Amino acid sequence: MAERYQCVDEFSTFGSRIPNMLHALSPVDGRYRRHTEPLAKWLSEQGLIQHRVEVEIEYFLQLVAMPLPQLADFPKEQKEALREVHRQFSEADAQWVKDQEKVTNHDVKAVEYFVKDAMDRLGVGQWKEFVHFGLTSQDVNNTAIPLSLKRATEEVVLPLLEATTNDVAALAKEWKEVPMLARTHGQPASPVTLGKELQVFVDRLRGQRKALDGAVYAAKFGGATGQFNAHRVAYPDVDWPSFGQSFVEGTLGLTRTPVTTQIEPYDHLAAWCDALRRIHTVLMDLDKDMWTYISMDYFKQRIVEGEVGSSAMPHKVNPIDFENSEGNLGVANALLAHFAAKLPISRLQRDLTDSTVMRNLGVPLAHSVVAMKATRKGLAKLVLNGDKLAADLEDNWAIVAEAIQTILRRESYPKPYEALKALTRTNGKINQEVMHDFIQGLEVSDEVKRELSNITPANYLGFASELVRG
Repeated sequence: MAERYQCVDEFSTFGSRIPNMLHALSPVDGRYRRHTEPLAKWLSEQGLIQHRVEVEIEYFLQLVAMPLPQLADFPKEQKEALREVHRQFSEADAQWVKDQEKVTNHDVKAVEYFVKDAMDRLGVGQWKEFVHFGLTSQDVNNTAIPLSLKRATEEVVLPLLEATTNDVAALAKEWKEVPMLARTHGQPASPVTLGKELQVFVDRLRGQRKALDGAVYAAKFGGATGQFNAHRVAYPDVDWPSFGQSFVEGTLGLTRTPVTTQIEPYDHLAAWCDALRRIHTVLMDLDKDMWTYISMDYFKQRIVEGEVGSSAMPHKVNPIDFENSEGNLGVANALLAHFAAKLPISRLQRDLTDSTVMRNLGVPLAHSVVAMKATRKGLAKLVLNGDKLAADLEDNWAIVAEAIQTILRRESYPKPYEALKALTRTNGKINQEVMHDFIQGLEVSDEVKRELSNITPANYLGFASELVRG
């Protein structure tokens, strides 16, 4: 019987071969793998190794292009062949590196040996000692990791954020004329439109996205402790800081931090974490509001064939997508908060606490992807219950008291606020009849009475619909 519980199959992913999802320790590599798969290209173990290989090879080719005298006769036709080593990096290549790491007990040294082995196979092994020339492992890590993070953010996260924002914007436009009772402190308040309330989230998401769009992906590249000691002692006449700047910014497309210890200070990475956290916080606020509107019956949810809402109560259709999103956003933000607080702190010229933390950068991004997909799924299920929105407005005529007392102020009516306060707080249920009786009893002109009587909970909306741009 024991054989039944053995992991007998695997599913292939970019970056590694993951055991059967039933055995995954993390849901982002198990239950949610179908959602997080696109991130693997950049942030899996294989993705990290491939980016390290890319840095090592592109650095070597930059040395060739200087040119250093010892590399002057490196065959030009082999440059692109060497680049293909990182461009066509395979799972078998990654496994070669992992097997080598078992010997070296050092992940970056294993990458160096992989590149050297590739050069031997290409027939250019005589120049291989210029691979990793003058570098420390953090020159590779602190370029490869921000490069992979930049690509994952730009290729996966930002497009999904754009799609999520556009979904909200489309609903805002669709419902921009739908009046809705507002609630401040949970109590009935001046009415809004449903579209305008959604536009609030559209504007917030777009505003916070600017920080992520403008994120600085900073890299350290300066040798063992940051000032090109080994480079300068070998080639004292070369302007190595300018070389490093050109390589990091021109070749890799990152931003080089010119003065560092052995590691990049991570201040910009902390800012990236905080920018993503703020986006998540806005999405969490949206999830909570949509959940609440569903609980108030402002929305029904489209039935998905075969889905079960409750194992015990057949009638239930639960807002599980918004709940799923909220939970994943919470996990992501907890990790991002730790990263932002921890990473900029390193003892003296460096300690190793950043290493294990940096290996987890893909985890909050994975939860972010799961969350945004869940929010989109939840939004797509919403069915407006216009009758309920209209009934709530009709049931709360007291909310036009603000409008009436404001017009009475315009007309210099004595103590209008106090008059409306007395009406709404001492007459029990305020309905249209009670409000109109009050208006007719006011000592104002018939024209003003008509003006006041035309105000309803459904039309007292200010510029709500005009504020919706989608």
